[in-house]
Amino acid sequence: MRAVRPISLALVLVLAVPLSACSGQPGAQAWAALVCTSLNPWRSEIDSLTSRAQAQMTAGTTPGQAKENLARLFDGAATASEQARAGVERAGVPAVDDGQEIADGFLGSLAGIRDAYGQARTGVEALATRPADAFYAEVSKVLDRLTTDYEKSNLDTTKLESVELRQAFDSLPECQ
Repeated sequence: MRAVRPISLALVLVLAVPLSACSGQPGAQAWAALVCTSLNPWRSEIDSLTSRAQAQMTAGTTPGQAKENLARLFDGAATASEQARAGVERAGVPAVDDGQEIADGFLGSLAGIRDAYGQARTGVEALATRPADAFYAEVSKVLDRLTTDYEKSNLDTTKLESVELRQAFDSLPECQ
C-alpha cells in the first residue's frame, strides 16, 4: 500500500499543473478570439443601423419620422453595444501582463459607447418636432454630444498594450 501513495501523489502533482491551466484565465489567442467574436456582430449591427438611418433621413422624412428613426437607431446601437460588452465580459481576463486592466479597458469603452447611444436616444425622444427647423437644430446638438461622448469612450491602447494580444488580434481570422 505504501508504494501506491507516492505514485498517487506524483500523479496528482503531474495532473494538477495542466488542469489548473484549464480552470484559469484564457490565453491571449483564446481571449482575442472571444472578444472578436463578440465585437463582429456589434460592428455589423452598428453599420446596418447607421446605413438604414441615413437612407431614411435622406428619403424626405418628416420631423416625427426622423425622431422615431433616430430613436430606433440609438436604441439598437445601445442594445448592440451592451451585447458586445457582455460578450467581452464573458471572455474573462486574458492571461497576459496587465490582463485585468486590458479587460477592464475594453469593458469600460463598450459601456461608455452604450451609454452614449442611450443618452442620444433619450435626447432625441425629448425633442419637440415643431417647428421643424428647431427640431433639426436640436438633433444636430444631440449628434454633437453623441460624438463627444463616443470619443471619450475610445480605448486608449497606448496604456494597455500586450504583445501577445496584439499578435493574436493581428493573426486570428475572427479579428480580421
